[in-house]
Amino acid sequence: MDKTTALLKSLTEAHGVPGYEAPVRALTRKYLEPLGDVSQDRLGNLICRKQGSAEAPRVMLAAHMDEVGFMVKQITKEGFIKFLPLGGWFDQVLLGQRVIVKTGKGDVVGMIGAKPPHLLPPEERNKVVQKKDMYIDIGATSKGEVEEAGVRPGDPVVPRADFVVLANGRSYLSKAFDDRVGVAVMVRALEALQETAHPNAVYGVATVQEEVGVRGAKTGMWSVEPDVAIVLESDIAGDVPGVQPDQAPAKMGKGPSLLIYDRSMIPNLALRDLFLETAKEIGVPLQISFVEGGATDGAVIHLHRTGVPTIVLSVPARHIHSHSAIIHRDDFDQAVQLLVAVLQRLDAETVAALSR
Repeated sequence: MDKTTALLKSLTEAHGVPGYEAPVRALTRKYLEPLGDVSQDRLGNLICRKQGSAEAPRVMLAAHMDEVGFMVKQITKEGFIKFLPLGGWFDQVLLGQRVIVKTGKGDVVGMIGAKPPHLLPPEERNKVVQKKDMYIDIGATSKGEVEEAGVRPGDPVVPRADFVVLANGRSYLSKAFDDRVGVAVMVRALEALQETAHPNAVYGVATVQEEVGVRGAKTGMWSVEPDVAIVLESDIAGDVPGVQPDQAPAKMGKGPSLLIYDRSMIPNLALRDLFLETAKEIGVPLQISFVEGGATDGAVIHLHRTGVPTIVLSVPARHIHSHSAIIHRDDFDQAVQLLVAVLQRLDAETVAALSR
């Protein structure tokens, strides 16, 4: 396992659902501290400042640390745990999956269950079970037994899934690629800048609570006051059965993707062109993508003060917002390569021209 694979494994296997990012934040801090001056705001964002040959422009890299998960809502008298989603979950991917309840006494493993299909009438058997009818089962037989294990309302619940290198050796399976893959791209880019000149000050911001309303980015940008921003994300890979190119055009293994649209932001056009021209110049395949039903940290960053030129660079991922997603190593490496090349070109004159 090389350095990049180990980085992706450690980041994705770390726990950190929205509002409970402490474990993954501590790990991310260890990666960032050798790369710049690291600070933390009061919402929990990490900000790593890497000074280049000039104090300005200020370039903000944003990647969110949080992953989709759950929160304990209620414990029934029979010993089952009702839960709230933290982030967007599709009901059909939940049943039978293992989870970890993070309690004050330690981690408690359980699984998501519902009424057995054998007991359902025919008209209900083929319907999707809704989250409200599901529960977490930790093997208890009473409320007291659950409480004795340390479980309380408000405890976070994370997916239980490990990192796996798949058969071709270049595809990786894990939870939380949305958006630990963006955090890893940021770490790798900041590492590259240790050996490469750049005409700006780069601020790598690992944000919190993106999955529940891009909340971390709202406070993180005040610490940076960026002149330009690049959001690092996971994109929806549409190369799976049933998905048409006009729904999700990005394909896994065909290069990183650049968003031309999401429902919260139209990217800066000059910044878009800079990425396209740079990708062509350095020989990185760059896919053009769009997300009609989602948003990123860019939603609030591009509206900061009088406006911030912002764009989203992504690594395509299959099956995001589930217990296991898949990415391709080539897409990751090329995203880092392209990001570093663009950062080297973002001098004062270039950034000033983005808003003309």
